[in-house]
Amino acid sequence: MQIISYWQALNLAHDAEMAADDTVIVLGEDVGLFGGTYRVTEGLYAQYGERRVLDTPVSEGSFTGLGVGAAMAGLRPVVEIMTVNFALLALDAIINMAAKIPFMSGGQFTMPLTIRIPSGTAHQLAAQHSQRLEHTLMNVPGLRIVVPATPQDAYWQLRQAIRSDDCVIVLEHELLNFDQGPVDTAAVAPPPHRAAVRREGSDLTVISYSRMANQALIAAEQLAAEGIEAEVLDLRSLSPIDWETCAASVRKTGHLLIAEEDSRFAGAGAELVAELTERCFSSLRAAPLRVAALDLPNPYNKTLEQQIIPQPADIAAAARTLVGKAPRQEMPK
Repeated sequence: MQIISYWQALNLAHDAEMAADDTVIVLGEDVGLFGGTYRVTEGLYAQYGERRVLDTPVSEGSFTGLGVGAAMAGLRPVVEIMTVNFALLALDAIINMAAKIPFMSGGQFTMPLTIRIPSGTAHQLAAQHSQRLEHTLMNVPGLRIVVPATPQDAYWQLRQAIRSDDCVIVLEHELLNFDQGPVDTAAVAPPPHRAAVRREGSDLTVISYSRMANQALIAAEQLAAEGIEAEVLDLRSLSPIDWETCAASVRKTGHLLIAEEDSRFAGAGAELVAELTERCFSSLRAAPLRVAALDLPNPYNKTLEQQIIPQPADIAAAARTLVGKAPRQEMPK
């Protein structure tokens, strides 16, 4: 057991898989000499050389497509796209190629491709560099999407992604990179799609993912001081979703609150509420609630940026409303 940063956990996972399998390669902008945008590939170029750690031109569509071809040819590429905002330039390779080729080839080709993408709202990067695009990727059959919220999950889920024969998107929230936590490299990993109950509770279920799962835990501690016990679930995966664990918690508490950083309209939370309402309708004691970002481009101004993204206080306020400890507010149109 060691206490390390989130980026260091990803770096350890990279190193372990490259040491174990010489078909694992890394490619992307600045992944070699520079060590990656967030230091995740630091030291790999010196250790494994330019044949396995490839600095590419600034051309996301091209080098992601190169990763697709390398996967079809028998390698296990790990593509780093600098931020999720630039993944928009690679969607043809991701959606039309990586997600479709195994199906369209009748299983003749697998797609052992891992695409690492820093995402989410960081500090004052403005509208074009603070997007949450998980809803875009969730709608694509053929992609797996993991959203590690802790250093331990970052280590486990990146290693599992590299070993997988499916295309796996690893969404790494930019504000998590320097969060520290315990990592046990010898521990047995749960399935990558298995949701984790981060906190037991009896009054309501709060389901979240990525950095917002950690924010939900802060809110749960605030609520506990008021006598409200929130059960916090970290999805860990957005495709597939562990519906069984989620439904079991909702049936236990009778109340469902979704906390997400994505915009509320047509976000991941909409799917979570729809599916869990169908599965747990008779157990719900009140209509589910969602806490999400405002449906606006992210402002550059620091104060406004904080107001557009849910904070622990917002999650706690919604929880009080849900369990009847505060008046239910009209949700924005």
